[in-house]
Amino acid sequence: MTGPALLNWARGFTSRGIGPLPETYTADYQMTDLIAKGMLVPGEARSVLLDSGLIDMVWQVTWADQYPYPDPQLPERFYDCDGYVLFIHGWTGNHTIWEDLPAMIVRANPRLVVLSVDHNGFGQSRFVVDTPALDSCCPPSAMAAMERLVNVLKLRRQPGDPKRKVINYVGHSMGGAALFYLNPTRYDIGEETRYAIAPALLMNDSVHRAFFNAMGLGIGIVDKLRIFEPIEDIIKPNMVSAVCEGSSVFVKDTHTRQYDETPRGTTSATFRAMGLLQNWEIARRWDLFRVMLGHKDTLVGLLPMMDMLSGMEVPAGNIRVVAGSHYMFSVGTDTAFQHAQNRELVLNDILDQHNRALDMQKTGGGKRGFG
Repeated sequence: MTGPALLNWARGFTSRGIGPLPETYTADYQMTDLIAKGMLVPGEARSVLLDSGLIDMVWQVTWADQYPYPDPQLPERFYDCDGYVLFIHGWTGNHTIWEDLPAMIVRANPRLVVLSVDHNGFGQSRFVVDTPALDSCCPPSAMAAMERLVNVLKLRRQPGDPKRKVINYVGHSMGGAALFYLNPTRYDIGEETRYAIAPALLMNDSVHRAFFNAMGLGIGIVDKLRIFEPIEDIIKPNMVSAVCEGSSVFVKDTHTRQYDETPRGTTSATFRAMGLLQNWEIARRWDLFRVMLGHKDTLVGLLPMMDMLSGMEVPAGNIRVVAGSHYMFSVGTDTAFQHAQNRELVLNDILDQHNRALDMQKTGGGKRGFG
């Protein structure tokens, strides 16, 4: 298959509807449903789930048009673009935590199509077992699953395809940490960009590592010994408050519901995986990699993170420090003035990186590793 036929899965949505902004649209997809409908290569798709330890993988596509495309034309619509933006959420989140940002992206550049993914045991992408192994729910495994999803969906430019495509990865918190583990040798010049928002890569931060390990152990104890359930009444609000500080009511409610709906074993293992991670096998290619940090982030220490990025030789121009908390792009009541500006910065940075990458593909060059 070539051209739009590669994206035949686009017709297999479980639901579709009007997006949150004018002239935007959404469609929801479920990997097991697409396999059952024969719209994905069965072996490839099943191996992604099997290797990731997931029962299923679910995502939402957002795009912009002046009119709604008929269902049979969705493969052509998703194919006829300059690239894709893949949003990767953090702990106890799901694809909805991005609020209007996917719609804002496609409104600003209709030549982009956005995929917002549930992953790593959260949302509707649940693990097969309630308590997964730590190496199944850590940032490297999350990144591996996202890259394989991109390949299964045939989003990258295929052999013989004249159309240039850019895969723009955007991650927050745990999702931001995952972006450090993308393997750049698998991509051509300008084929991918990465934008890590408050990346919870804690290997250089002993204080926060201890906090997350302790939180994971506490949740795990509650899971095994129900007599300690009253402790969870203390853990949950503190965890949600720390993760969602400065965010909108919607984001806070989403995290609270997701915490309740996620097996304690998954939440425990994810927190411990973050606190115990010591994987320094990170390729130092930063030409299309940007990081945004918040000065009041209680989950990602600013100084330890800056020390780590400096040690990795991330160029200063690739790091943006803003006034804000862990959810510096979500506009809460008390943070409306600053967080609204941060959200615009995130939007513009993603679009700028995409344009730079597309230009690099067209010219066949660009500076490598130093912005």
